[in-house]
Amino acid sequence: MPNYLLRILLALFFISIVAQKSEGEFEQWCIADEQTPDDELQAAIDWACGKGGGDCSEIQMTKSCYLPNTLKDHASYAFNSYFQRFKNKGATCYFRGAALITELDPSYKGCHYEFLP
Repeated sequence: MPNYLLRILLALFFISIVAQKSEGEFEQWCIADEQTPDDELQAAIDWACGKGGGDCSEIQMTKSCYLPNTLKDHASYAFNSYFQRFKNKGATCYFRGAALITELDPSYKGCHYEFLP
């Protein structure tokens, strides 16, 4: 095998090891699916921030994740809050099809999306 191919393979192997978290897990966040109708997003937010037990304080007016003030952005924060808090107890990122998993950190500016291993 040519030397440059071996180097490429080793680099790819190293990248896959570095990106991977302990026990074979990758960092994952739960966000709103852009194709979900607003009424379904709102119902899922209400559940995640209410009975679901997510911490939605940061999407309240004057807080760091209030802007942009869109249903999709608030839903993404609420879904992720619930998912991170309860994923180790069997919670999923489903919300009746209104959410999906991403491995790209959705945090922006002063708004931090929590990740818990």
